[in-house]
Amino acid sequence: MPPLIHGWSLGNLKGDIFGGLTAAVVALPLALAFGVASGIGPIAGLYGAIAVGFFAAVFGGTPAQVSGPTGPMTVVMGAVVASHASNLPEAFAIVILGGALQILFGVARLGRYINYTPYSVVSGFMTGIGVIIMILQVLPFLGLPAAGGGPVGALRILLDLDLGRVGIPATGLALAALLIVIFWPQRLSRYLPSPLAALVVGTVASVLFFPNVPIIGTVPTGLPTPTMPAINMSQLANIFQAGFILALLGSIDSLLTSLVADTITRTRHNSDRELIGQGIGNVVAGLIGGLPGAGATMRTVVNVRAGGRTPISGAIHALVLLALALGLGPLAAKVPHAVLAGILMKVGWDIIDWGYVRRLVRVPVEKAVVMLTTLGLTVFVDLIAAVAVGIILAAYVTARALEREQLKGLEMGDGNADSQPSLSDDERSKLRSVPGRILVTRLTGAFSYASAREMARRVSDSMLGHRCVIYDFSDVGYVDPSIAVAIDDIFDQVRSNGQLLFVSGLGGNVEKTLAAFGALDRVPPDHRLATRAEAIDRAVAAVRRDDAAESAI
Repeated sequence: MPPLIHGWSLGNLKGDIFGGLTAAVVALPLALAFGVASGIGPIAGLYGAIAVGFFAAVFGGTPAQVSGPTGPMTVVMGAVVASHASNLPEAFAIVILGGALQILFGVARLGRYINYTPYSVVSGFMTGIGVIIMILQVLPFLGLPAAGGGPVGALRILLDLDLGRVGIPATGLALAALLIVIFWPQRLSRYLPSPLAALVVGTVASVLFFPNVPIIGTVPTGLPTPTMPAINMSQLANIFQAGFILALLGSIDSLLTSLVADTITRTRHNSDRELIGQGIGNVVAGLIGGLPGAGATMRTVVNVRAGGRTPISGAIHALVLLALALGLGPLAAKVPHAVLAGILMKVGWDIIDWGYVRRLVRVPVEKAVVMLTTLGLTVFVDLIAAVAVGIILAAYVTARALEREQLKGLEMGDGNADSQPSLSDDERSKLRSVPGRILVTRLTGAFSYASAREMARRVSDSMLGHRCVIYDFSDVGYVDPSIAVAIDDIFDQVRSNGQLLFVSGLGGNVEKTLAAFGALDRVPPDHRLATRAEAIDRAVAAVRRDDAAESAI
């Protein structure tokens, strides 16, 4: 039985302690900022960082990973809160459901499959999340109240904005915070991370020089109060959709960060265990009124560079935040919204997939369309619709590409060297002895739903006019049910045309799938040959018998 904590070791205790402390310092301002941005409050961000950070570290599958609220998860949670503003217990029930689904993903060993989400969809969604964060922070950046209605609501207010309402002191603080985060010297980051530096400088400047700028205000302190989830059964479909998108996004976000951690530490994470750990963390976060979270790339990198290598570092990071939560309220209350907006502007900018954006003019048009469609839907319509439509579009694009590649393995002819270069000289000679009477169809590689329809069309057009039809599956490694149904239809056409059908090279997955869908029921047992050469011999003999019978008449 595997150990309860993946990667547990006391051999790196000093590095883990320093890494956990450093990660906590980085996580503090981000947790507060994400809590405010979600619409629940700064303490929700802190509780989420504590719950997800601790339990994902203890039960997860990436030893050096540090988890907590992230930009993408905060945007999704913000949409959930906006939809359930009058019923926060229902919003937290969605967080718990998302965590439970993540646990289910891990138990069902779906970790590897989540990584198959098309990159164009991930890129469009993440870029959209970055754009949303930046749009939502423009008003607080200018010293104005945050807008309702998501990014569309914020844009409407910005389009009608009276510049006379802009708070110059708040804007100055926000700009200063943004510049500190961008230009903070790398050599100082080991001792004071840039987000924390921006938070401290901005808050001190506000207290001393700009006491009238909008601030966070009263922040609860102490241990969190358990939140009992509540679900309106009439909203069950919407609740499940929101929980599923939280689970899917959190899983993708975490596993991508796990890959980053693997690259730096030269280790290998356990995807399924990581999903279970993240799920447990999000369930606990929902139970204590915290934001949902995922593996956080920046905090993980900071932890690793500071010496963290085992789950101890992630757990220490969470315990440090818990200690701060017990007495941080009076200090956090003085933090200006504008300073948090400046920090989050940089977060949003960093989430945008600039590498893909810069290459949009060079990527295939259909991939760019998928990315931009997902981006547009994420920002202006709905997060769930964006992922769903993006995955569907990407599936069609992939299917089209697969069709072209798979049909390269379809080879048909009656002995002509140009149409069938794979035939041996002996096979070609035998086919030419009965010119135009035998059609040999050779399939190579794997065939799926993507090529089923076009393969059936091409084969059907080629069969007419031949006495015998041979299908050679010797070099086929895989067929799916769609291909099996298409081949069953083709074999039925052969029989309806009064042609003789021979099949060669059956075995493994191909034979099992064709048999399961009844395609082989149309092929007499003595017409199923081991090799193509044998099938050609049998077909040639059949044609000659027919010719002899016709001559006798």
